[in-house]
Amino acid sequence: MSAYISGFEDNNKRISTQQLLQKVYAALDAGETEFEILASGHHNIGGPLWTKDGSPLKFRVKNPGQRVGSFGLEGTEIIIDGPAPADVGWLNAGAILTLLGDGGDTTAHCAASGKIYVGGRAGTRTGSLMKHDPAYEPPELWILKNTGSFSFEFMGGGIAVVCGYDSEKFESVLGDRGCVGMVGGVIYVRGPVKGLSKFCWQLDLDEADLEFLSANMPVFLDKIERPQLLAELTDFSQWKKIMPMSWEERQRHDRITMKEFRTGKWVKGGIFSDVVSDDYERISAFVNTGEDRLKIPHWQNKKFGAPCQTACPTGIPTQDRINLLRQGKVKEALELVLTYSPFPASVCGQVCPNLCKDSCSRQYIDHPVAMQELGRLSQEAEAPQRKPETGKSVAVIGGGPGGLSAAWQLSMLGHKVTLFEGDKEVGGKLRQAIPMDRLPREILDSEVNRIKQMGTEILVSQKIDKASFNAMQDRFDAVVVASGAHNPVVVPFPGHERLIKGLDFLKSINNGENPKVGKKVVVIGAGNAGMDVALGAYAMGAEKVTAIDVQRPAAYQKEIDHFHALGGDIQWPLFTESISAEGLHTKDGRLIEADTVIISIGERPDLSYVPRDWLTDRGMMDVTDCWQSVKNQKVFAIGDTIKPGLLTHAIAGGREVAEYIDAYLSGWELVAKKKPVMIPQAKLSRELFMPQNRGRFRLQDAMNEVNRCISCGTCRDCSMCLETCPEGAITRHEQEDGSVEYASDDKYCIGCGICSAICPCGVWAMEKMIL
Repeated sequence: MSAYISGFEDNNKRISTQQLLQKVYAALDAGETEFEILASGHHNIGGPLWTKDGSPLKFRVKNPGQRVGSFGLEGTEIIIDGPAPADVGWLNAGAILTLLGDGGDTTAHCAASGKIYVGGRAGTRTGSLMKHDPAYEPPELWILKNTGSFSFEFMGGGIAVVCGYDSEKFESVLGDRGCVGMVGGVIYVRGPVKGLSKFCWQLDLDEADLEFLSANMPVFLDKIERPQLLAELTDFSQWKKIMPMSWEERQRHDRITMKEFRTGKWVKGGIFSDVVSDDYERISAFVNTGEDRLKIPHWQNKKFGAPCQTACPTGIPTQDRINLLRQGKVKEALELVLTYSPFPASVCGQVCPNLCKDSCSRQYIDHPVAMQELGRLSQEAEAPQRKPETGKSVAVIGGGPGGLSAAWQLSMLGHKVTLFEGDKEVGGKLRQAIPMDRLPREILDSEVNRIKQMGTEILVSQKIDKASFNAMQDRFDAVVVASGAHNPVVVPFPGHERLIKGLDFLKSINNGENPKVGKKVVVIGAGNAGMDVALGAYAMGAEKVTAIDVQRPAAYQKEIDHFHALGGDIQWPLFTESISAEGLHTKDGRLIEADTVIISIGERPDLSYVPRDWLTDRGMMDVTDCWQSVKNQKVFAIGDTIKPGLLTHAIAGGREVAEYIDAYLSGWELVAKKKPVMIPQAKLSRELFMPQNRGRFRLQDAMNEVNRCISCGTCRDCSMCLETCPEGAITRHEQEDGSVEYASDDKYCIGCGICSAICPCGVWAMEKMIL
């Protein structure tokens, strides 16, 4: 006797699908194998279910909801009394379903095994995506009457039988656009068929087909309780067989030309016939070359700057340096950096915050390219060849990074340079303020010596006043003001006379004077200079150092981490009220005990030797966009004399001002330089690069970075575009200077865009020809 399961409570209130299925599961656990279910739109009845001992299951269902018999397994039989909505037998995996009525849309959708018998009609997309796994018997779908449109869409396997009974009023028993995308299986159909996919064949039945239908038609009619129709439905003169074309057969088709389409089908009587006027003498094909292409590729090598290059104030093109290293041109690669900065090891390799590294595209794959280590490679590099002497002389005031950079660049351009330095040795804050553990003196000395060997005359212990400055303007063809900022800023709050100036403190340390500090030290200012002061205080014997700031600390994280590792404390936002013998008093009434208070909130330039009307309201040199003095064309200014900045900003200013002065001395008009536009990340194909495990990443040799650099915006000569172009339209050309160029031949290029998509560097771009 079947287990009776109702979809209603005792008060005739409908229960949920979950509650009904729980009843089925409970009965199954109790050993029941036959079920009579009264449903009310409950879905998913009948599968996937099985018994522990493999006993078959049988369901008789009335009024089911969607997906009755979905995922039904072998050994399950389901009989539906009356019609059922969508997805009858969805993903059937072996069950036998008998529907004594009409089926909704997508009946037998994705069926992979088993049999589904429909005693009426079936809805739209019936039989779509049926498939056959050769390890199992193919799925079968039998339909007494007809189907809705889009039937057997993308069918990949299995057998379908559409009997066409009581369907005379329909133009097609398969609906409209049947069998679109069908690639496998067979459909037996009785009755008219229209709108069938052009990639399918309608064939007569052969002996095997007749044998299959004759043997199985009685079984089908018995299942749907219509055995009296056997004689009518076995008149096989009314039957056809539908099968998909093979791949080879699909290739054999004729297309009309675009001109035939335009003149014969598109415009004539069409929706555009009243607005289109054309002689149709020139009609483009679907795939074109030359000027008829929808898109045209352009090799835009170096149109964009790499993120590292545009982020670096000095503008060092690391992608070019690495390309040279990749080609084995080590000497040229190291010299290339020296044409941008005389301090690749001291600044790039030691003290620079490496803005280039923060912008490196490689960080989105694993880790940025090792810029510091690459910079250190150039420590012992020989100076580039100097240009012939020009006979022009230039004075440079200041031997810091900006002044030395200007002197270096001007000397390479062939000018006679005399540098005036107020200290006993050149180097500026690199020598005076940067702690030796951050910048070993042997590295700085080696790079300063390289500058001296270029031919610059360096005069130290030179005090520049108004008289000497005026004399320079008469003696030299151009003058560079690069004296930096060495006057510490001191806020005049009560007790400020107790303060120690941070820059003076650092200079004392670097001069070996070992300035004394108390056990408790407070540093006002938590920028990079403030962190240098705080670390210097620990080096001089302080036991507890506290740094305060009015805003979030501007120091780089690695400096802050170093300070914290020594036990330092940073407090912000904190405002100073006064300084006393007890320490620093804050505006919120607190006292931070201190034996020594050091202030490090910036410096201002000493430009007392320059006429006052040459300065801005802020006391800086008043210059044009080309660093040229507004008051005197032969005087130029860079670095902290025009605005505060990083060491690398000063170095960049030295390089740029040298080029401006060279143009000025040559009698050319000065034009402000523009930085290259950074290449958008969307142009790069980063997925072509294999990421390394971040947790295991270890840099062993900077030379290995040549394999990690993406070479953003600059061709790395990988030939991927050349090898992947389907038309062979791309060619590679070697130039006399050793560089390479790639080009696309318009005669063969079809504008497919593969070159642009495959280029790892973003060099190829597609120009749209139709808006």
